Order: sequence, then C-alpha cells, then structure tokens
Amino acid sequence: MNSGNDFILTISELEIGYFNQKKISSVFKNISLSVREGELIALIGRNGVGKSTLLKTIARINRFVNGEIQINNRPINQYTLKEWAKKISFVSTDPVYISNLTVRELVSLGRHPYTNWMFSLSEKDRNIINKSINTVRINDLEFKNIDEISDGERQRALIARTLAQNTDIIILDEPTAYLDLPNRFEIIYLLHELSKNKQKTIIFSSHDLNLAISLADKIWLMEGASIFEGAPEDLVLNGTFEHIFDNSLINFDKITGQIKLIRESIDEIYVSGSGNAYIWTKKAVERLNFNISKNSNSLIKVYITEKQKKLIWELEINGKKFVYNNIYELNLHLNQIKIFKNEQC
Repeated sequence: MNSGNDFILTISELEIGYFNQKKISSVFKNISLSVREGELIALIGRNGVGKSTLLKTIARINRFVNGEIQINNRPINQYTLKEWAKKISFVSTDPVYISNLTVRELVSLGRHPYTNWMFSLSEKDRNIINKSINTVRINDLEFKNIDEISDGERQRALIARTLAQNTDIIILDEPTAYLDLPNRFEIIYLLHELSKNKQKTIIFSSHDLNLAISLADKIWLMEGASIFEGAPEDLVLNGTFEHIFDNSLINFDKITGQIKLIRESIDEIYVSGSGNAYIWTKKAVERLNFNISKNSNSLIKVYITEKQKKLIWELEINGKKFVYNNIYELNLHLNQIKIFKNEQC
C-alpha cells in the first residue's frame, strides 16, 4: 500500500458542471481531495448537490470546467481510452436490464479492454472471470439471465464485471439505491473487503450515513458550497456532522453516530432494567417523546424483570401498576398518556 503523501488519485481546485450548447452550468467549485491505494471512500450529500456529477467527472464520463484530476500523478486527459479502461471502472446507478445476457456474459464484458477486436477470450481471461465471480459469491447465478435475478444479485454481478476489468480504481454511483437493508449492508461490506483484501481503491456515493460511518476509511461530505474530507471518526469529533445536521428538526448524535429527530419532551419516565431489554425499552419510550429520568421518584416508572425466562414490563403511574409481556403493549398504554397530556396543553 502507498504511504506518506503518495496518492493514487488527487483532485485539485476542481470545478464540475455541464456543457450545453457552449454554455457552462457550474455545479460545484473548489474541490480538492485525495485517495490512497486500498481506501474505501464514501461520498455523502443531499440530492442534487453534485455527487453523481463528481463521480462521472472523475471517471472521465463528464468533462470538468476547471482544475485538475490526476491518477498516479498523471492528468487523466493524458491517458488513452484503452489505458483508461484498465485504470478506472464505473458502475452506474441505473439498473441494467438486457434480455438474453447471462451473468457470466455480463462479467465477461469486463475483459473487453484486454481482448482483440473479435472479443476472443483467452484462458487467462476466463480464469479472471471465474475468480471475479467467486469473489462476489455469485457462482450459482452465472448461467442465469440478468433479467431473472434480484437487484442485489445484479449489483454483485456488476461489481464482478469491474473486478474482471481489473482496474486500480472502482467508482460506484449509488450502488445500494434499489436494495433492501440486508443487501445494502452486504454490498458495502463487499466493497470494504475488496478494498482491504484486493487493494482496490473504491469510491461510492450513498445516502446511508450509518453504513458510511461503519465501513468507509474516509468520507467526502458535499454540503452547500463546501466539501469536507476525513475519517468518519474525525468528522464526528471535529463537529462537522453535528454542524451540518443540526437544525430545528434533526441533529447528529455524537455518541451513536446517528441522525435523530428532535422531539419535544412531554414528560419524564424512570426505566429500571439492564442489558438489551433496557436499551430497547429506552428507545421505545423516547420515540413517544418521553425523557429518561434518573430519578426513581418520577411519577411514571417502568421496571423490566425476568420471570421463568420471560421478560416482563411493569408500568407504575401514580402508584397504580400495570404488567405487560412486550414493549408494544407497554407503548400502547404510554401513547394514551401522551395523547391525554397533549390534549391538556
């Protein structure tokens, strides 16, 4: 792996935008960023801020207005198309639906920069294709048509295609856009594994801040006219996330690393318990806008106990006690209290 100031990708004073009939529409200015070999970079920002434009500009799909992008200390416009196809691969956010194309055939397209004009695959090409399919764990899908597999499986196939292309840098625009939660995590974890085990430099855009904080080496955060760069933990500690997401509706929790709705408290509640039951009970009552109190003399109290290996929730209000077998039933009662207090306001 490179060390010191030896970057595989450097972006200096970049301005990105669109060129329409000799008119330039600027999208974002003053972008200066850097990436080392084997890093996983998450690009975060609001819709329309210019994430896709930036990624496509780095991939040389879009022209840039001003500034410079260098790969291995060489400006990107100095690479021939064939050299470039061996240097960077790009996975678009647009879903791929092509009839009668198998997963293996899709992955094989990644070898195009290395073959002759007839696209004749050598034994080496076939071995690389096999290895790429194995790496993303889609061996059982390789002879299925890509319009017969799920979105998550299709995304894995596209990543396998980029592995077959064998580029130093992989760029993905919203790779988890159409996926459910388990598949979103699996895809980003796969990218994390590729960056560490295969020393691939991977840049992906996402709206999932929690996943980015959990798995990315570095975050690029586009906000307003500024772009912030740093390890997720550094952006937490220096207050960047807290500042960006702090408004009348939401704020950033520096302890959990999550964005939370700002709730107006209606009352205090004392919760007694331990372990996961306490943690999730606390989350549940906070969702109803109750503040957790450390005062055991609070008018509303919840005691979590275990009887015969079953959890029991005991709610005490002004001396009256109610027993529930789950948090759902507890919250039904607490919600009635919430409604009553709101009506009194």
